[in-house]
Amino acid sequence: MGDPVLRTPCEEVTEIDGRVRSLVEDLLETVDAEGRAGLAANQIGVGLRAFSWNIDDEIGYVINPRIVELSEDEYQDGDEGCLSVPGLWFPTRRAWYARVEGIDLDHKKVVVEGEELMARCLQHEVDHLDGMLYLDRLDKNVRKKAMKAIREQL
Repeated sequence: MGDPVLRTPCEEVTEIDGRVRSLVEDLLETVDAEGRAGLAANQIGVGLRAFSWNIDDEIGYVINPRIVELSEDEYQDGDEGCLSVPGLWFPTRRAWYARVEGIDLDHKKVVVEGEELMARCLQHEVDHLDGMLYLDRLDKNVRKKAMKAIREQL
């Protein structure tokens, strides 16, 4: 929290080179731990559009992800947390279903979709790549409590 890279929209990956391959390796390695649902590149200081996920024992990644579909009439209001705001969880409204499209390291189309936790993860990570934190989505009163809790951690 506080690092400008988290508030800056990430750049599209235009060339799959050694740097991008290394980034994907780091994303996959870092997300492969208990309690980690997803990790965006800017959370490890890299301003490129890529993220990894670890949901229900499935680990993967997507480069240049874009949300292409969200459920419009079904929502979820569960607690959400973030590695960039460690130890704090707040109720965050998200679409029940989400679908993301992007590419892999071979420039092949990747489609990742899911409901509930997977949908929450996809929306959360794409938000990161767009320069947003989940705190930005909190209701006004909950956001006040969140910001106070963050200040108390400093």
